[in-house]
Amino acid sequence: MKLPRVCVVGPLPPPSGGMGNQCQLLVRLLRSEGMVVDLVQTNAPYRPAWVGGIAVLRALLRLPPYLLTLWRACSQADVMHILANSGWAWHLFVAPAIIVARIHKVAVIVNYHGGNADAFFARAPRYVLAMLSATALRVIPSPYLQRVFAQHGLSSEVIPNIVDLSLFSPPVCAPHAPQPLIVVTRNLEPIYDIATAIRALARIRQCVPGACMTIAGSGPDRERLQGLAQQLGLGAAVCFSGRLSNDGIAALVTSASCLLNPSTVDNMPVSILEAFACGVPVVSTCAGGIPDMLEDGVAGLLVPVGDDAAMADAVLRILQNPVLALHFSSVGLVEAEKYCWDKVRRQWLGAYCRAVTGVRA
Repeated sequence: MKLPRVCVVGPLPPPSGGMGNQCQLLVRLLRSEGMVVDLVQTNAPYRPAWVGGIAVLRALLRLPPYLLTLWRACSQADVMHILANSGWAWHLFVAPAIIVARIHKVAVIVNYHGGNADAFFARAPRYVLAMLSATALRVIPSPYLQRVFAQHGLSSEVIPNIVDLSLFSPPVCAPHAPQPLIVVTRNLEPIYDIATAIRALARIRQCVPGACMTIAGSGPDRERLQGLAQQLGLGAAVCFSGRLSNDGIAALVTSASCLLNPSTVDNMPVSILEAFACGVPVVSTCAGGIPDMLEDGVAGLLVPVGDDAAMADAVLRILQNPVLALHFSSVGLVEAEKYCWDKVRRQWLGAYCRAVTGVRA
């Protein structure tokens, strides 16, 4: 069967990370397969730039060009692939895309991301679930979200996030760090609970005084978190690097002794996949869908949400046990292969063809 023409609707970096990275990577990889892919960006730059500082105005000015681009791209598409998440982004970008596709009689795949789906569906207007149930396919990246969808009466299929093994890979020579480096690659927002990671570092340094932490991300909590680091006497032991490019994240992760993920709400964080691909041991909370991708004691260590003492103990187990660290590194490299394009491509190509023909899995 001839591969369909796809209209992908989603965000692009900057900022790097999350759904934007997945959207950019997917479009590049689909085009490398010879597919015709049109991209409609949901976070296109504001023009003029100063509009971005005014909440209501920026939404009003971004919507008309978005709808026009969407209309033009959809008129030529066989299937529309919408990367979606919870909150206002659904109402502003996903719902209009589904309506435009319906007008053009184009099959829709909603590719839902984000660990907050259950709370969103529970309080969302009825039309949200009605729209979702009327789409050709609902694709989620993890069994966790599949269970959430089922609880709300929605069928779905799992196609995992993709890790770019051409960018994220173990170093040719293992880095010799003068002091252990713990890396956090999440935004400085409440749901990622960076404060617990910082408190864990204070505990870790009581046993390993040279341990330090780099936090690669930005967000509204930066000032508060910097204050906490100072209050705990960590000083230069905590580096707030701000947002890094994908290349910068890859370089940072490969230099780490451990990647720490302290999130309170999550689905299938790509940051963990990137650590796997770089052969870096992982300590994470057991939030949301994380236990589905990281088996405790096998591919890394899981700790309760918000427990800085347990988090510190888990990191210390890795820092003080090179055999255990090497085991997690080896298992992570094997796990990463499950999420490379060679493994995922057939799932996406099959999903597009089934959406167009109306055949369900």
